[in-house]
Amino acid sequence: MGWLAGLIQRHWQHPQTGLAILLWPLARIFQIIAMLRRWLYRVGLLPSKRLPCPVVVIGNIHVGGVGKTPLVAALVQALHQRQIKVGIISRGYGRSSKDTVIINARTTASEAGDEPLMLFKQTQAPIAVASTREAAGKALLQAHPDLQLLLSDDGLQHYALKRDMEIVVFPAADIGKTMDLLPNGPLRESLGRLHLVDGVIFSQGDAIATHRAQQLDMLKTQWCGYSTLNYADFYCLNQPRQTAQAIEFAGRHCAAIAAIGRPERFFQALQTLGIDLKQTIALDDHAVIKPADWPEADVIFITEKDAVKLTMPLQHNIWVLPLSAQICPDLAEFIQSRLQLRSTATIKTLS
Repeated sequence: MGWLAGLIQRHWQHPQTGLAILLWPLARIFQIIAMLRRWLYRVGLLPSKRLPCPVVVIGNIHVGGVGKTPLVAALVQALHQRQIKVGIISRGYGRSSKDTVIINARTTASEAGDEPLMLFKQTQAPIAVASTREAAGKALLQAHPDLQLLLSDDGLQHYALKRDMEIVVFPAADIGKTMDLLPNGPLRESLGRLHLVDGVIFSQGDAIATHRAQQLDMLKTQWCGYSTLNYADFYCLNQPRQTAQAIEFAGRHCAAIAAIGRPERFFQALQTLGIDLKQTIALDDHAVIKPADWPEADVIFITEKDAVKLTMPLQHNIWVLPLSAQICPDLAEFIQSRLQLRSTATIKTLS
């Protein structure tokens, strides 16, 4: 991360008056450009394509990690339980390839990107990545013509693709905060954008957080809810069947490394679980962990997102912390009802 980017991100967390004065005009220019761009797509002056299948965008108005990927996995699994055939489209941020890729068991993170590959491993759903989400959708529907629904992982601001529903993931910790647009703040679009979407999930929140957002008039959506995170036992990267609980690492020199949007959340989660971290290393989101990055420690903890980028076996004693999300109330039910999707069991009965 460059020093300027680091300075600005620290300013987002702890605003500095002098820097705010310098960045405020730039944020207004960014805001005007964002509003103009969205208006040009809405009135048709910029082309927007529709796919022959309903598209639901799971996106955000923040820059960086908001806990979106675990929610996409949870939503896919909930739709599978309702016997809805769903696929995922993405641009595959951080990948080195520009090709259109339909992910399979042999696909690498450099080909597909770390988040799409992790979603495939977690859900086994059909997933395609391409330079545009339209191209990803076309390729996926050609390979899987029976899909009933496409989830766009991110892409709220990708207006070149028409969408049937928009669901925004918003960090519960940011409810009530005064935040500006880039570069004076972390927002891609203003908070007023929340009034225009179909649903809002407050990540790592609760019913109290949702009620507070409603009191602050943040919401005018048909659906709102929250998500919680659940952590499973650690597993050894070189031997995934070997699992352990936090207490088993007591008395050992432990470190953690993460290349995710908000690595401090991962480090805090480890400490909350009882891991005594002697060292933490935060890399840029989607960065490849290089040999020189590994800390000297008895045990090193990483995220699932980073695990899919690593080629095994590795000489380090590396443990992965799996997590899953739970969405409340049932977002899958809302999507199924809104889009009038029939379960495959019902379709077979009718046919």
